[in-house]
Order: sequence, then structure tokens, then C-alpha cells
Amino acid sequence: VNYGWLLRYSHAVGASMFFISVYIHMARGLYYGSYMSPRIYVWYTGVVIFVVMMAIAFMGYVLPWGQMSFWGATVITNLFTAIPYVGESIAYWLWGGFSVDNATLNRFFSLHYLLPFVLLGLVVLHLALLHFEGSGNPLGVYSVSNLTFYPYFYVKDFVGFMGLVLLFFIFSFFSPNYLGHPDNYIEASSVVTPEHIVPEWYFLPFYAILRSIPSKLFGVLAMASSIIVLIVFPLLVGHTVRSGHFRPVFRCLFWFFTFDFVLLGWLGACPVEAPFVMLSQLSTCTFFLMLLFIIPVCSYVDVEILKMC
Repeated sequence: VNYGWLLRYSHAVGASMFFISVYIHMARGLYYGSYMSPRIYVWYTGVVIFVVMMAIAFMGYVLPWGQMSFWGATVITNLFTAIPYVGESIAYWLWGGFSVDNATLNRFFSLHYLLPFVLLGLVVLHLALLHFEGSGNPLGVYSVSNLTFYPYFYVKDFVGFMGLVLLFFIFSFFSPNYLGHPDNYIEASSVVTPEHIVPEWYFLPFYAILRSIPSKLFGVLAMASSIIVLIVFPLLVGHTVRSGHFRPVFRCLFWFFTFDFVLLGWLGACPVEAPFVMLSQLSTCTFFLMLLFIIPVCSYVDVEILKMC
């Protein structure tokens, strides 16, 4: 197909740009307290959007039918067999047979096309809830006065958008395969297992959590819990100070948590051997401790510091 290379590279790099934007957006929401009431349902719909995005991206990654695509699909779909009693039946249903094969590819192609419409509906709901509750601000305070869309929001968003487009063009035209894996240019073969099975970069933190636990069942539960914890997290934070600007302890912990998440991404691409396994286990424990205990507790410490000031 004429210029098919451009369509393929734009599509692949565009998925990475999508995830870069979402990760930055989630980090901003965490820093400025966008998960707090009254915007808690905005946060929840955002988490659901993130899960659907990952499902779409995973199915899209399988479609090139290279070595990483095939074995990535084999590893991830086999995780369902860890579910007691019904896991094996679910895996067979996903495969459309007894292994990842042509029927699986057809199903994933259909879902990769259809799920974006579900994602679009969720985005509309997300924006509707945001419109109903109103947008936040970096100060985390309520105000009766409103800023005009132009020039404040228009210029800020335009600069950010152009920066993202520039990054997109750089990757698409100069390093289109940089964010992928070279083994995926090898045709899929069920009899040759790659030395290291590595998913796309945006799955690596969760893949590291999965691999850090030797038990298959508990590894799957830990990976699923890394998403569920995002839903539980807003319920654990009971303070009224929203923005990280006024929470000195939280500010330090936020950047430490960001470093831990990036470290998990790097460990997800490392081989399953010492010392990477131990580091993955420590980073996984830190990830859950930060969201379930340390950050919620430090929020009350920040309030006390503000009272003393």
C-alpha cells in the first residue's frame, strides 16, 4: 500500500503518545488532588478509561503477529488460567480454540476496532462529569470568578499539544521503531520462544509487578490490584488540602512514587534474574505501600504542618 509505512508507524507511535499523555494526566491529577470529592467520579471514570485503553493497546499489539505479539498474547491470556475452576474455560473462550491461533487474531482484530467506540463513550461521560463538577486549579481552591478560555487555557493547551506533536513527528520520521521491540519483526512461531518476552513500554510497570511474585495466581492478583488500588486510593485520603503546592511532605513522596513507577517500568524490561527480581519485589511493595498507607497518612501530617504555620 502506498505510504502504508507512514500509516503503520503513525498508528504505533500514536499509541505511545496516547499513553504518555494519559500518564502525565494521571500524575497531574494525583499531584493536584483531582481524585478528591466532588470529582471522585471523574477520577473513577478516568481509571476505567485507562483499563479500556490498555485492553485496546494489548489487542493492537497482537495484530502484527510477530514473535513478541504472539508470545505476549500467549503469556497474558494464559494468566486467566490462574483463576480457580473457570480460568481454563475463559482462556479457551478468548483463544477460540486450545491455543493462540488464527481465531484469536480475528477476535482481537474485531475488538481492537470496536472497543475504541466504547472508549469514546467513556471519554464523553468523563468530560460530562468534569463539566458538571467544574475543573480544578493548581491552588486547589474554589472561586466564584472564572478565567476566559482564551488566552489562558487556549495558549497553555496549544503549547503542550505542539510539544507532543513535535515528539510524535520525531519518533515517526526518525526513530519509528525505537519504542518497539526488534523481535516483533520476526514472524510468529509457536515452536521458538524468545529469550525475553517483553510487552510494549507502557505495560512494563505492571508486567514487573506480575513477574515479581513467583506464584502465578498471586502475581495476577498483584497486577490486578495495581489498578484496583487506584479506585480505593481516594477513599483513604480524608484531608481537605487538595494541591501538592501546600503539602510539603506529599510533594517529596509524589516524586519518590514517580521514580518508583519509572523504576518498575525499567525492571519490567530486564531479564528475570538477580538482582532484578529482588528490586522488582521491593519496588512492588513500595508501590502498594505508597498508595495504601504512606501517602494517605502523610496527608494528615501535611494538614498539621499547615496548622502550625
